[in-house]
Amino acid sequence: MDSTNDAPTGVGRTALAVAAMRASESARPDRLFDDPYARAFLAAAPDMVEEYRAAANNPTELVTALIEHGTVRTRFFDEYLLKACAGGCRQVVLLAAGLDTRAFRLPWPDGVRLFEVDTPEVLSFKHRVLDGAGASPTCQRFAVQADLRENWSAALTGQGFDPSVPTAWLAEGLLIYLTAEETAALLGTVGELSTLDSRLAMEHQDDAGISMLDRAHTDPAMAGYAALWRGGLGERLPSWLAEHGWATTWHRATDLDYGRAFEGIPGEGFVEANRLPRSGV
Repeated sequence: MDSTNDAPTGVGRTALAVAAMRASESARPDRLFDDPYARAFLAAAPDMVEEYRAAANNPTELVTALIEHGTVRTRFFDEYLLKACAGGCRQVVLLAAGLDTRAFRLPWPDGVRLFEVDTPEVLSFKHRVLDGAGASPTCQRFAVQADLRENWSAALTGQGFDPSVPTAWLAEGLLIYLTAEETAALLGTVGELSTLDSRLAMEHQDDAGISMLDRAHTDPAMAGYAALWRGGLGERLPSWLAEHGWATTWHRATDLDYGRAFEGIPGEGFVEANRLPRSGV
């Protein structure tokens, strides 16, 4: 595929780094998932291939940990979404979907409607590449152009999202790029749009993990990405969710049995949350 200059920039460029990780993992005989479209994104952004290869061929401890984190994260959230849909969710919302291809590569149950929310720049590049690769979704897929730091709920409902239907929400690799105030506003909107039995998942680190991530600012391979980080709610995330109508479960990444030893980031893991009945209902 011929490359053009429409590849995402800024925070959107991080989606290319994640696609590079997925392409690398998909080539392993013991892969934890298979993304047949990840390489197509890299073919459309060859400079990212060189950047990722340089970092991966001579990785620092932090780069190795982040690649392992992304690999386990992808597998965990694959399973989370399929489990949520098997449990009755018929809407899926990927917040800051980036170059995620779950709408095309996962075996969704009949009737699932999947909404990908991201900026026009990211979605335009994504559609060009996937169209060129002949990709066909395995569910009903809707692209929602919106900036999640602004009022995005109208764009979502405008594409047919129904707040009365149990929904599986995913905020993967997102909250660290938002301030605490932006994160609270985003999650508050998710809560307003979530009926009973809706679910929500995201990654989370304790103090040890946050301390390791702080080293990214002085890591040559990571400093450009780290400059975009705003920290989200930090360690307060689980308590914030509990205070706002969600029952949370913590999954430590190193406890997950995927048949492969992995170090990752100390104290990292994933939060799953179930929507509770609204107060007074």
